[in-house]
Amino acid sequence: MLNSFSPNMLKVYQTCPQKFYLQYIEHLNMPKSDLPFEKGKKIHALANYYLQKIKIDKLENNLTQAEQKTWELLLNNEYFNKECLKTEFTLYSKIDKYWLSGRIDAVVKENNDFYILDYKTGKIPQNPQYDYQTMIYLLCMHKYLKQYSSLSFIYLDLKENKNITVNFDKNLEQEYIQKITEICNKINTDKTFKCNKENCKFCEYSKICNL
Repeated sequence: MLNSFSPNMLKVYQTCPQKFYLQYIEHLNMPKSDLPFEKGKKIHALANYYLQKIKIDKLENNLTQAEQKTWELLLNNEYFNKECLKTEFTLYSKIDKYWLSGRIDAVVKENNDFYILDYKTGKIPQNPQYDYQTMIYLLCMHKYLKQYSSLSFIYLDLKENKNITVNFDKNLEQEYIQKITEICNKINTDKTFKCNKENCKFCEYSKICNL
């Protein structure tokens, strides 16, 4: 029985139970190109150093023109310029009988209002309010902070230069707990972990998958 889950684990299971089984139960690691994620990695590293007040001028000088444009958008973002509480840190929280964890890009604040920041150089989730990353990060931060005036998850869309906000409240807390608990229970009672056959073309496990 699994008792610890990350947002990515739940997303993988929702996409394909067979992929989840191979990746997280059999622990099979398949080769996958990192090239599509290089830009995002650079921006995340720069943001982390910048918020920690580490000199980044040499790193900035090595950015491509496209990366520089993205970096400037982040530097000028209203939320990125609020008071930084933490950057690039892992947070754990227990919901029901399950431990949830997530690595948060940054948490910033203004007075007693707190904002979880997630820098996106690629696609934003289609339904941000109920994305597993949103739900787990908000639940974990809610328990971590204990007292606050407001708590929000902000997707900083650096591709479209816009912010997408999910505001946390008591009703969402109960709804999130129910959704997270349901999928964790489903994973632990799944006896077959069948492939959903919809994303095989783009799946790195397709050659070893038991269709």
